Amino acid sequence: MRVAQFDRSHIRIVFEHDKEIDIWHKIAGSKLLIYLGKKRGKKSLPRLISNASRVIVIDPGHGGKDSGAVGYKGKKEKDIVLSIAKRVYKKLKKAGYKVYLTRRGDYFISLRNRTRFANKVKANLFISIHANAAPKKSKRLSMKGVETFFLSPARSERAKRIAALENRVDMKNMSYYSKNVFLNFINREKTIMSNKLAIDIQRNILLALRKKYRGVVDGGVRPGPFWVLVGAQMPAILVETGYITNPTEAMRLSNPLYQNLIAEGIVKGVESYFRNSDR
Repeated sequence: MRVAQFDRSHIRIVFEHDKEIDIWHKIAGSKLLIYLGKKRGKKSLPRLISNASRVIVIDPGHGGKDSGAVGYKGKKEKDIVLSIAKRVYKKLKKAGYKVYLTRRGDYFISLRNRTRFANKVKANLFISIHANAAPKKSKRLSMKGVETFFLSPARSERAKRIAALENRVDMKNMSYYSKNVFLNFINREKTIMSNKLAIDIQRNILLALRKKYRGVVDGGVRPGPFWVLVGAQMPAILVETGYITNPTEAMRLSNPLYQNLIAEGIVKGVESYFRNSDR
């Protein structure tokens, strides 16, 4: 067995064995338990869980008085993400999942009430859908790409900037105390699972979009202090589907075909996540 620091936030563990074995793990509080064993036969395959028993909450960002980012040709984030969210909803329902939308129309919902709703319906996953924006005019052409975030203290200025943009409406109403302690709600186990979900969804969105479109940029999976994800009692992520301030991406994000491909990628990412979790 070899252990090495992969980067600032990841450790790589390598097991070498002369026979084929199974490796699986589970989280127990602050501990990561890793199990090694013989290859399981057909009788010991993991129990398949029906999609109908899984609850997914899809959260179209912003709404009502909060338009979110306003981009190229006046396109509004709240409208684009609602359209994408409805497509995700339909595809997940078709696949047999129990699905909820936090909003179905153009009205405002506070950030904290979005995850409260997810907790109330005992969701297995919470997926918040957004569109990004460049911080200044000079960056509108250069900034583009799909990014997926999970809740964690931001390690980069980019993540802090995007979180500030998405948090701005509710953060105005938060006390100084709340602003400085809300990340204490982060559950380590949920952070790990949210990271895995983010990786699966990011990868599958890119695969779906690149089937039909060139130049789709991978913005990566990043940790970020997003208030909408705080308090979620399930794996929760925020997807930035593209930059609404970039002319090319704004037009693509408004295109039903492009929206459908994003939705397809999110659904395949969900299926990949559950498939890996069931092992």
